[in-house]
Amino acid sequence: MDREQSHQLQLLGFYGILRESFTITFSKRKIFSQITFLTIFPLCLLFLAHLQVSNFLFANIIHNEEALHHAQDFSSISGALPSEIVLFWLIKTAYLIFFLALSLLSTSAVVCTVACDYTRKETMLTDVMTAVVPNVWKRLLVTFAWSFIIVLSYNVVAFLVLLPSPLVSSTSPSPARAVFSGVLFVVYVVGFVYVSIIWHLATVVSVLEQECGIEAMMRSKELVRGKVVISGGVFLFLNSCFVLIQVGFERFVVVDVGGSFWGRIGSGIVGLLLLCGLTLLGLIVQTVVYFVCRTCQGEDVVGKMWSGHDEVEVYLGDYALLRSDEDVRFQQLYV
Repeated sequence: MDREQSHQLQLLGFYGILRESFTITFSKRKIFSQITFLTIFPLCLLFLAHLQVSNFLFANIIHNEEALHHAQDFSSISGALPSEIVLFWLIKTAYLIFFLALSLLSTSAVVCTVACDYTRKETMLTDVMTAVVPNVWKRLLVTFAWSFIIVLSYNVVAFLVLLPSPLVSSTSPSPARAVFSGVLFVVYVVGFVYVSIIWHLATVVSVLEQECGIEAMMRSKELVRGKVVISGGVFLFLNSCFVLIQVGFERFVVVDVGGSFWGRIGSGIVGLLLLCGLTLLGLIVQTVVYFVCRTCQGEDVVGKMWSGHDEVEVYLGDYALLRSDEDVRFQQLYV
C-alpha cells in the first residue's frame, strides 16, 4: 500500500467507506462472484431455510401443546410432542455447525481478497481456499466463539438491567416511563453497535494478524479509536438493512401462508439475492474499515506472498508492519 493510497484511506468517511467497498466489489467481481456462489449463497440459503423450517416446527410444537390440553386421548399427541422437540434441536444443532463452517470460509476468503487488492497482489480462489483458510480457521473459530459469548453476555446483562426497572416494567403508561424507556433503548443500541464494531473487526484481525479471541478483541478496540462514530454509522446501516431483509422475508414468505405460491417463491428469491449481496458487501466493508483504522493509526501492511513449484501460496496470517522504502527515504530526508 503506497503513501497516496494510505492518505486517501485516512480521509474516508461514512459514504467514502461504502463507495470504496462498492469499487472493490466491481473491480474484483470475478473472484467475488466465485466466493459468493461457493460460500455466501449456501450460507444465506441455509439461514433463510432455517427461518422457514424453525417456524414450521415451532408452530407444530405450539399446536400440539395446545391440543394436548384439550384432547381426551393424550397418548398419540404426548408421544409426538417429544419427538418434534428433539427434531427441532437436532436441526438447530446441524444448522449452527454448517452455518459456522460457511461463515469461516466466506469471511476468510473475502478478507483475504480485499487485503490482496490493497497490497496489489493477484490471487485466485483456489489460492485462498488451499493456503489461507487452513492457516486461519482455528484463530477465526476462537474469535467467533468469544464474540458469541460477549454478545450473549451483553444482551443478558441488558435484559437483567432493564427488567427490574420500575419505569420499564410498570404497566401504567406515563411520559416519564416513555422517556426513560427511550433513553435506555438508545443506550442499549449504542452499546450493541460498539460491541458489533469490535467483534467484526476482530474477525478481520484474526485473518490478517496472529491474534485471536480476546487478544483480537483488544486489538480491534485499539484500532477503532478515533473512528468509532464513522464505523458505528456504517455497521448500524448494514445491520438495519439486514433486519429489514429478515423481517421482509418472514412477512412475505414465512408468515404469509395464505399468499399465492409463486408470490412467496418470488419474495424468497428476492430476499435471498438481497441477503447475498448484503453479506458480501458487509464482509468487504468490515475489511475496508480495518484498513482505514490501521492507516489512521499510522500503520501500513505489506503482505507476504511467494511462489514455488508452479503454484502460488498466499498466507496473510504472517502480515508484518513494514514501511515502504519511499517512507524510509522520506524520513531520512526530513532528518
